[in-house]
Amino acid sequence: MKKISIVIPAYNEEENVAMIHQKIKEVFSGLNNYDFEIIFVNDGSRDSTQQKLEELAEQYDEVKFIEFSRNFGHQPAVKAGMDQAHGNAVISMDGDLQHPPELIPKMIKKWEEGYDVVLTVRTYPKEISFFKRKTSDFFYKILSSLSDVNLTKGGGSDFRLLDAGAVEVMRQFNEDDLFLRGLTSWMGFKQTAIDFTANERIAGKSSYNLKKMVTFAFTGITAFSVKPLYLAAYLGFLFSAISVIGYGIYVVHSFVSHTEISGWASLIMTIVFFGGLQLIILGIIGIYLGKIFKQVKERPNYIIKNKNL
Repeated sequence: MKKISIVIPAYNEEENVAMIHQKIKEVFSGLNNYDFEIIFVNDGSRDSTQQKLEELAEQYDEVKFIEFSRNFGHQPAVKAGMDQAHGNAVISMDGDLQHPPELIPKMIKKWEEGYDVVLTVRTYPKEISFFKRKTSDFFYKILSSLSDVNLTKGGGSDFRLLDAGAVEVMRQFNEDDLFLRGLTSWMGFKQTAIDFTANERIAGKSSYNLKKMVTFAFTGITAFSVKPLYLAAYLGFLFSAISVIGYGIYVVHSFVSHTEISGWASLIMTIVFFGGLQLIILGIIGIYLGKIFKQVKERPNYIIKNKNL
């Protein structure tokens, strides 16, 4: 009998962990040829999530948990679950039931057809705000254009199935700023994708705000590409050329008209503009240097406080 490991990161999901366990159990009750385990990763929750997980683990053998010493983030939590999983395939999904467990049989079917990686492409229901839709589309558009990984719109969901062989490769990665969506695309293997409509969060409040989305975008871009550095260099050459041409025009105009072009406002605006441009370029370089600085320390992606695996 093949075993499927379900990895679920949980941050302040005290109201959801029991419900998602029940949903997954109902799904596997119709899959007679598969055993399963659910690995919840408590990512430093401040509510009673850990207590709920311990109660579930006492009642059900298939429920396992990993407790972090603090909040390390969603991506390290998914990675920790994969590192500890023992299944022939591993499915990662969120703990708020926006990723429908009913899709699991279809993912397993694709895996049995010979695919090593089964991705999901998310579409939003009509109730989702216009701002959420557009910022999500903009995220994938920018990420695909500035990085060396190709993520289709809605195709970066962390709801995916990986064969045990692909999981073993994923375990070997020791990057500081994890971006598992990009790593999954980058490492290859035989991949396919299926569509799903995201459900509404059943309970609790999402902690994934605009600031985290922007930070996540920078992580994805800088983890897989040096294009921002090239962009900074191109901007430097471009504005240097503009300044040389502009100064040449100024000199010619002064000789022809025997006048001077004066104006402190334009001078100050020019200084501020180029000063801001330099800060942007230095910021881009600083991001890459910061990633190197953190990587060479070789600190672990997460610290496990407690587990029942």
